[in-house]
Parts: sequence; structure tokens; C-alpha cells
Amino acid sequence: MPNVHEIIRDHVSLSTGCIDRLYVNGYVPTLQTSGQLIHFMRSHLGQPIASPAVLRPMHDRLVEGVEAFAQRHPVPVVHFVRGERKDDIANAHRARFKGREGVVLIGVAQERAWSFKSSKRRGDTNPNMVFFDFSRQPVFVKHYYFYVLDPEWGPAFLKIGTYMPYPVKLCLNGHEWVKQQLRRERIGFESLDNGFVSCRHPERLQEICDRLGPDDVQAFFDRWSHRLPWPLTTHDRRAGFEHRLSLWQMEVSLTQVFDAPVQGRHFFEEVIRENLDLGRPNRVSLLFPTRHTRRTPAPRFGYRTRVITDGVNPSLHIEYKRSHVKQYFKENRALRTETTINNPIDFGTTKALRNLPYLRTLAVGVNRRLLEAEQLSHNCTLSQKALDRLQRPTLEGGQRAPGLRFGDPRVMALLHALCTFDHIQHGFRNHHLRRHVAALLGLSLEQYTAGRMTYDLRRLRLKGLIARLPDSHRYTVTTYGLRIALFCSKLYLRILRPAWPALLDQSPDDIPRPLRTAFLNLDKQIQNLCHEARLKLVA
Repeated sequence: MPNVHEIIRDHVSLSTGCIDRLYVNGYVPTLQTSGQLIHFMRSHLGQPIASPAVLRPMHDRLVEGVEAFAQRHPVPVVHFVRGERKDDIANAHRARFKGREGVVLIGVAQERAWSFKSSKRRGDTNPNMVFFDFSRQPVFVKHYYFYVLDPEWGPAFLKIGTYMPYPVKLCLNGHEWVKQQLRRERIGFESLDNGFVSCRHPERLQEICDRLGPDDVQAFFDRWSHRLPWPLTTHDRRAGFEHRLSLWQMEVSLTQVFDAPVQGRHFFEEVIRENLDLGRPNRVSLLFPTRHTRRTPAPRFGYRTRVITDGVNPSLHIEYKRSHVKQYFKENRALRTETTINNPIDFGTTKALRNLPYLRTLAVGVNRRLLEAEQLSHNCTLSQKALDRLQRPTLEGGQRAPGLRFGDPRVMALLHALCTFDHIQHGFRNHHLRRHVAALLGLSLEQYTAGRMTYDLRRLRLKGLIARLPDSHRYTVTTYGLRIALFCSKLYLRILRPAWPALLDQSPDDIPRPLRTAFLNLDKQIQNLCHEARLKLVA
């Protein structure tokens, strides 16, 4: 069966990296605390007493404005029932929509949101005086969903809360934005749901995908916040009570379309099996830009790798804190690798919209590194020449390089430690690898000394398994080193170590039948290969 690298190299007809779904939060920075709310009512609205009665007319004005908007255009209004799929309802209305742009549907739903609740209290000196205290609490309030057809973004929606501080949510799709730009440039393409099967100019397609930025999101918001009924008036906005956008969730995908989908389906299940441990703390840094050490506390939301099966279609999920990368086959045509960032703070940045380019670059890197890890794990076979070079003493650049004998406990511990991937991005020092190797050998650091580790590092470096970073005492694992480590570790841990005790310590009749059968089949195949080799030699 071809490996991952060969399939991607030879059978991918189109590869597209693009921002997929974007969930953007709109909030009013000057209306986030009870003090700011009281200032709004007293100083801006001119009300001497900050009371919920002051806010009621604003709520009613918004509701009446939405009703008037729906009648004036006209736009259907649907009250969503719990359990209904809102997108399915919206798509049905969108299919019947005749215009090129505009509001397709207004949905109404009662949903939880953080809003201000008031509590009444009497004056300390005058009991006849009534005051109100305000606090932010999660409450169920009415929300309006405006499903629109936008000239730049295509299908999208805005969700507006009807209670102070009037939260707004935007749902956009980067692939739909790209489709609109392709149509404008008259570039032909074939859609794959929210992706592409083919494009007349693939290079231009990727250029447009890379161009999508914060200004395009802001332009969408500005356009519709002035066209739709809005909770805050023009007077309010000019006074500084205006919504600001922040990133709530973003998805960045890499879609690789196969010329023969069966090519991809076969290897994908094998890839899943080989990479179930990528979500472990000591390996998650292979994918996500985080440095993990023994002292690093476990994140609140943990690390996890899951395989989820929907019918007969499996998907691989690797989670890090509140973010994750997912991989699955899309419509039996393409391999979709998709990184979702739910909280930019997990990666050392803020939720500000201006950070979208940085987060896209970060997510693109996660997608790329997952594929690289899969290629390494799936394509780890070695030639006889490579094995001989590994095991025998050789001269490397005029220096004698001792052999790394397969099966030697110390060598196997070294190779297995290289497979942990926890030092790939930032490199590792003598003591980092020494700690791993000592633990695998069951030795203390006093028994496995720094001098022994220095000797082993020299062996690994001369054999080309690791490389020293310039002007530092750190090393990185080479691609060749990873292939060596993975091949030898798999062979030793999965076949030889479990099998030899059973073969040596038991009589043939006591060996489990599946194991005995497997080794008989293996011996048969080896005999066949030897026979074929002799025939070729004679010929």
C-alpha cells in the first residue's frame, strides 16, 4: 500500500489552505461593567436614577424596529423551536430567495446570554429613596438571527441580543468569501460544500485565500450594522458606545482533493491507528506551538486524542486546551485537515480581530505539522544500507562513529526517547534526553551519567539522527533520525519484545495460536523472499 507521502505527492489534484468558519463576537467596551452602565444612563441618557425602566424603551424600540423592517422589505420571521437545526431552516429560505443580496430570514430564539440584572435597595439615610444595583448574570433573553446574502461574503448571519449590553455574534465562512472573489474575477471553479474540488487557476485561488483579513470582516460588520435595526442609535455610537469585534472561534482548513478517492480512504484508517498518541502531553508540542516540560501544569481542558466514527466515516481529533485539530474525509473526495482555535489566549495572544493573520499562520502550521507527523509515522521503512550504517561502526567526516546495535537496551531506549517529539520545535539539551533515557532504562540519573549521555549524543549526531543547533548546546531530531527511531521502535516494541518471551519461555504448544500463526506466516514470507532473491541471483 502506498504511504502518506506518495499518495499526497501523486494523487492530490488540488490543495487549498483557507480560513473556514469564523465566529466573531461584537461587544461594546464601554458597557461591560455595572459602573459603565450607570454612567450610560445618567451621563449619556440624562436620567437622574439608573433604573431598569430606563432600558425598557431601548428594548421595545429594537423589537418594534425589527418588526417594521420585516414588514417593509418583506422578510419572513421564524420563531425557532428548541432542537431545530437553524441552518437547515435558513438554507431552505435561502434557496427560495430571488435577490442577489439582502436579508433572507429573521429568526427569533430565547437563548442564554450575559446581561445586566437589577436589584432594588432603599437609601441608607432616606428609606423612601429607591436605588438599583446592577450585576452581569447569565439569563435567557430574546435574540434575533439575521440570515443575509452578502455581496462579499455570500451566506452569513448576525445574531443580536435584545438586552443590555446588546451582544452581537457574526458567523462567516472564508470559503464563501473566496467564492465571491473568484466570481468577481470570472475564474471558474467547482465547489465541494464549503471548499473546492477544482479551480481553473489554483495559484490565484490560494492567493485570494491568503488575502482574507480583519478589514474584510470589519467591512461586513459595518455594512450590516447600518442596514439592520440596531439597539444603539447614531447618537449613542457617536458618544463612544459602539461595538468592537473580537475573535470567538476560527477554523483554518487544508483541503486536499484526490484524483482517485479510494487512494486516500485506504491509508487514512492506517494513519489514524499510527497516531492515536499525538494528543499526549509529551507529543502535543509536535503540533501546537507550546513548550511542555515535566513542570508544565496540565491545562484545565487537558490533552486528548479521539477517533469519532459517523457511520463508516472515521475522523481523528487531537485536542490541546480549548483548541483542536481534526482530520476526516470530506464527501469521499478530499482529505480535510482543520484546526479550530477557540481561545487565542491559549497561544499567548488576545482575541482582538487584528490578530487574525497571526492565528491563521499558527493554524496553518498545526495542519502542516500533523501531515508531517503522519508521513513520518507511516513511512518509516528503511533500506538494508541504512540499517547497516546504523548498526556498524563507520567513518563520518573523518570521525569514527560507533554502531547503534538494534536490540541493545540502551540503544532502543535512545531511539524510543527520540520518538516522544517533545523537543522537535525548540530543540533539547543533554539533560532533557538523559532524563527520558534513564527512565526508559529504569536507571537513576546517577547511574546513567552525563558522560554516558554525551557519548550517546555523539553517536546519534555522527550517525545523522540528530543535529546540533548553531551557536547553542541544543539538538534537534533530523527527518532521517525520526524514520530510524520510528522503524526500530515499532519493530522492537510491537513484534520482538512481546514475542520473544513467548517463544523462548514456552513450549510450542503453549504459545497462543494467533501468535504462533503470525510467526509461521512471517517465516513463510521471509522464505518466499529469500527464494525469489536466489532465483533473481541465478538469473
